[in-house]
Amino acid sequence: MKRTTHLFTAMAASLALGLVFASGTASARDRQGAASVDRDLYGTKAPYAPQGAPDRYQRAPRGFVPVFTENVARHGSRAMSDGEDGDAVLDVLRRARASGSLTALGARLGPQVRSLLAAASALGYGNLSARGVQEQRQTALRMERRLPSLFRAIAAGHEPVVVETSGVPRAVASAEAFTGGLVAGEPGLTGLVEAPVTDKDLLYFHKQPQNADYREYLEHDPDLAAVLAGIDAQPRTARAARHVAVRLFRPGFVAALSPAERISFARSLHQLYSAAPDLSAEAPDVDLRPCLTPEDARWFAYLDDAEEFYGKGPAFAGRTITYRMAGVLLDDLFAQVEAKADGTGGRGAVLRFTHAEEIEPLAALMGLPGSTEPAAPGRAYAYRDNPWRGAEVAPMAANIQWDLYASTPAPPGKPVTYLVRMLYNERETAFKPSCEPVAKGGFFYRLDELERCFGRG
Repeated sequence: MKRTTHLFTAMAASLALGLVFASGTASARDRQGAASVDRDLYGTKAPYAPQGAPDRYQRAPRGFVPVFTENVARHGSRAMSDGEDGDAVLDVLRRARASGSLTALGARLGPQVRSLLAAASALGYGNLSARGVQEQRQTALRMERRLPSLFRAIAAGHEPVVVETSGVPRAVASAEAFTGGLVAGEPGLTGLVEAPVTDKDLLYFHKQPQNADYREYLEHDPDLAAVLAGIDAQPRTARAARHVAVRLFRPGFVAALSPAERISFARSLHQLYSAAPDLSAEAPDVDLRPCLTPEDARWFAYLDDAEEFYGKGPAFAGRTITYRMAGVLLDDLFAQVEAKADGTGGRGAVLRFTHAEEIEPLAALMGLPGSTEPAAPGRAYAYRDNPWRGAEVAPMAANIQWDLYASTPAPPGKPVTYLVRMLYNERETAFKPSCEPVAKGGFFYRLDELERCFGRG
């Protein structure tokens, strides 16, 4: 769902904020560091950063060993979907240049945008970037480091590692990068990693016929249209857009732009700003941070987060249209651990690669941290009272991992006990409060307890 603020013409006029001048070009390393520190400026385009470390995880209870693992992962960092925002920004810059209306900062912007577009075009719009490859590869290496005995056992037992994707090239490339990292960590897996298979019902469900009601909601729901229009029309949007403009253009040119034109320009520029860190290898000299102050970038990231929140996240209290369709994915997570536990599944691991459109609904359905609070009636989503942040819920390469442990050996006369531990973006994460862990404050849960608390049975 892509909005254009040209639809909202009654925007409030605003006072000009002080001119701020920033100069210099940061190195790729500097920009990568900034992307990690200021993740809230990038929304769901934020590059991936693991939130936990294998050497700090809780140990499994005595007598339990890992016997299976599975994940659901968003594709890694990528090029933007198309050149539309870049073309829109360049068009305004050309007009300003023709009238001699560029500031020194504005004059530097055009070459940066052209370099970013050239890098994206050469890579292929929407395709996985070199940074995205490394995100997936490093996540896989950390998985192997976390579960070395499991992967040795998989290799020794010749158990298959199943790989499933949405079929979209960036998801397929992410799967290849991840499995390449896994084999590098445990060479004994060579030949056991199966070729990726496409399952759109599972990993691209937002576009499938059975979820036509969801697409109808995105395109025609009056409550959705009204709340997003109201959020966009807040006076701060016009103020931030004008502040962006006065730093790049001379006063006469700024005055000639309508409020709607300034907003459209600023939002397109923020889209490029957000995309640049994902292409840090392909466009190492591009740094758009001087063109947006952190305060302005954060506001436009909030506007993008609002769209994601209502389109893919917890959305409106009392409505489940944005996330109930993720039930198919939650069902599959359970089905795979249950098959391993009851002996009907001989897989060593199941790896899935998908998109933000699947990760965000799954996080809301499961009640993962940051995705537990829908917007109350009559109160729009806002940073001040809702923890949902795109950069935390579904950054590039976001992932949910379940590890299955078994009691070995089983107590005399008793069946094997199975425990599940969940990681969310590699941080040990509790299941919803109605699920009881085996130890207070712990992250290990009996499989039958999870089945109970999720209503399976």
